[in-house]
Amino acid sequence: MTAGSRGDVAPFTGLGHGLARAGHEVTLVTHARFEPLVAGSGVAFHSMPVDPREELESERGQGLHRSSTGAGKLYRAVEMARSLVGRMAGDLVAAARASDVLLLAGTLAPLGHTIGQGLSTPTMGVNLQPLAPTREFAPPMTGVRSWGAVGNRAAGHAVNAAVEWIFTEEVRRLRAEYGLPRTGRVAARRARERLGWPVFHGFSPRVVARPGDWRAGLDVTGYWWPYDREDQLPGPLLDFLDAGPPPVFVGLGSATVPDAERMSDEVVRALRAAGLRGVIQRGWGELRGEGEDMFTVGEVAHSLLFPRTAAVVHHAGAGTTAAGLRAGVPAVPLPVQFDEAFWAARLVALGVSPGAVPLRGFTATALTAALRRATGDPSYARRARTVADELRAEDGVAPVLAAVNRLG
Repeated sequence: MTAGSRGDVAPFTGLGHGLARAGHEVTLVTHARFEPLVAGSGVAFHSMPVDPREELESERGQGLHRSSTGAGKLYRAVEMARSLVGRMAGDLVAAARASDVLLLAGTLAPLGHTIGQGLSTPTMGVNLQPLAPTREFAPPMTGVRSWGAVGNRAAGHAVNAAVEWIFTEEVRRLRAEYGLPRTGRVAARRARERLGWPVFHGFSPRVVARPGDWRAGLDVTGYWWPYDREDQLPGPLLDFLDAGPPPVFVGLGSATVPDAERMSDEVVRALRAAGLRGVIQRGWGELRGEGEDMFTVGEVAHSLLFPRTAAVVHHAGAGTTAAGLRAGVPAVPLPVQFDEAFWAARLVALGVSPGAVPLRGFTATALTAALRRATGDPSYARRARTVADELRAEDGVAPVLAAVNRLG
């Protein structure tokens, strides 16, 4: 069970495919618009209402861009999510009634755990970000590097409390319906911790090492690579790739931008100033590039495209960050909001990126400089290839599969 944008869903198609190949019947429960992602994977689909793209493109969703701080954006996002929870709860309960085990993404964990309790169905967490409080870094969703050891841990508890608050009304209603004792948000979270509730994290310990102050039961498994049903890129894109030197990929995934036309023009100008061809992914931000040296694409398998690029410029969402690392090519992160600054910083720390170019204050000049460094200095490509080799040795599905098998 997961909610959010495409990046909050795609990794679970790979995890689900791995579980299905091992003999389990798997259903992905999420927004209806993502049903095509499971085609051919052996994973069933249960849709729930709310279209995340419509919400982001609404007046309320566009209000996220008016927040000048990560905390401000997080507050607006929490408010928006809180208003939508009631529309999703019924489908989550219906799907849970037909299940033996619930695997819950961090975006739905408080509600899903309550449903599991009420139905006496085992649950476990499957997170794409390190959400548990730690002294080692600030909560990724705040976009802040660090507030110091004490501040980081306190902020982690505050962010988790905000997530719990999203579900307060529905959790209270469900607990009453199931005859469960009433409990507060903090008490519910602490109860899960005391029980050693298992949470698996679908990223590589090479990218984010497991914090030393995490409790037992919080495990970092390695990435869950999305299931790709395509076995080759579209013909016109292949022709463009073959017609010249490796281009630079530019895409912002499910992120939206205040002025798509201006952003597109700046990106194209930066690529040309750096002497580079570009493949620009339209995405939810509706970017585009025109001319013989530019190619605009819609949805395309990153696993097939990225290895054929000179570098990838992206919003540094968890999934796209992983895809770039898997491909072994340099990165120029362009973080937009939430956890993206966290992943951008990890790319820089790994030595595969010369630095981030944040959306706020973005200019073609800044992107040009970063592109010249990323593609002109061979150390970034060498480091990227080394990291990719290390990631290939990991099997992120195996620990989750073992845990599910133990329940059987």
